[in-house]
Formats: sequence, structure tokens, C-alpha cells
Amino acid sequence: MKIATFNANGIRARMSGLLDWLRQETPDVLCIQETKVQDPDFPLAPLEETGYHCAFKGQKAYNGVAILSRQTPEDAVSGFWPDDVTEGPRLIRATLSGCVIVNTYIPQGQAGGSEKFEYKLNWYSRLRQYFETNFTPQQPIIWVGDFNVAPTPIDVYDPEKLAGSVCFHPDEHNALAGVMNWGFTDIFRKHRPDEKSFSFWDYRIPNAVKRGLGWRIDHICATKPAADRSTDCWIDIAPRMKPKPSDHTYVVAEFDL
Repeated sequence: MKIATFNANGIRARMSGLLDWLRQETPDVLCIQETKVQDPDFPLAPLEETGYHCAFKGQKAYNGVAILSRQTPEDAVSGFWPDDVTEGPRLIRATLSGCVIVNTYIPQGQAGGSEKFEYKLNWYSRLRQYFETNFTPQQPIIWVGDFNVAPTPIDVYDPEKLAGSVCFHPDEHNALAGVMNWGFTDIFRKHRPDEKSFSFWDYRIPNAVKRGLGWRIDHICATKPAADRSTDCWIDIAPRMKPKPSDHTYVVAEFDL
């Protein structure tokens, strides 16, 4: 199974590049965050024409998540529980080839101590409870998405300068570790333990990609039954260099499932 994650920062604005990438890379599963489109306006037809089934939950202008898959997804449901209306659409899951795929767009937050920062930390706590309530680490589970946390110094371009900033704050590292410790492995780091690669580059920084001024905040993680069968993981930088890109790019992993 070839699975990828991508924060589109507006799926309709990225359709041309997205369709090209799907045709070129032919992933079995693509999980998308920040679709920024309400469900009646989701661009279903062109994606189905490319051969993908789509499970999605969105809203106008903000948030939104989707799972595209070659197979018809089973048990597709959004939110922390069915019909969850406590917040914007940030989580969707489906079962494919006996493996549970959980796609999350975790809040970005703001400066440490702010209300939005505390909301982000609480969201991670709720996510840990979600996994504890619905699954066990002995199940094959692949958790992906924009986590809005760079876990270690190698995951940001300047760890000293950025220390304590949003997405690279000790409290966020602890929050992410609280979910990872439930039973997840970072698949990129499993295969590329020393590689300094990024998945996000701020639009506001001139030539950020060429200058290497990025963050690795988009992740593919898996429980042991799936992680043990992972064969590779990489970040595809090329789409970020093309016209009208998202500020994120694709993270891709392969599993022998």
C-alpha cells in the first residue's frame, strides 16, 4: 500500500497539480487536510474520474479533511465520534485492506499560553483518548496528517532560533509524545533517521524551499503491526516548487500490507 498525506491549503485551488500528482504517483491512499470547502462543493467528479473513491468532511474556507482511495473505503466516519459537531472538521478515518487510516488536521495554535495554544494541547489529549477508546496498539493503524508539530531539532531549519515558537514548543512536543507513546512509530524517521527534510515552507519567507527554511510538521505514523511492514517513506518536494503550490507538500510511505 502506497499512502500519502498532503495539506492542500484549499483543494480547489490545487486541483490541477493534485490531479497531475495522482496520475504520476498513483498512491493507493491520499489523505488531504485543509480542503477548505463545504461538502456540496467538494470537487468529487474530477477525482472520481481519476479512479479514486472519496470520503470527506469540510466547511467553507477553513479546515476540512478527505481520504482518497483506490478501494471503496469501509467505515468512513468523521469527528471524534459519529455526528461530532463540537468543532470544525479535522478528523476522518476509514478502513482499507484491513488497516485503519486516521487522517487529522491538528490545530496550529498560537503563542504558548494563549487560548488557542491550550486548545491545541487539549486536542492532542482528546486524540489520545480517541485512540484508547476505539482501538488497541495491536491493530494495524496508520495515523497521518498535518500535526502542526516539528518533533525534534532536525525537523526545523533553525532549532535555536525557533525554540519555544508555535509548532516547536516543549509543551507541544509533550502533547505529541503523549499520542505517539500509545503505540505509534514515526515512519519517516524509521527509514531516514538522520535526514533533514521538510514538508512545510512559509509563503512569507522568500525562496524558502531553495534556502532550506522549512519545517517537518506533516507525518505518517503507524502502530507496530503496520510499522513493521513499512518499506520506505519520503517527502516529495517537487510539487512545492511548481506554480501556485500549497505551502505544504506530499509525504509518502509504502507498506507491504
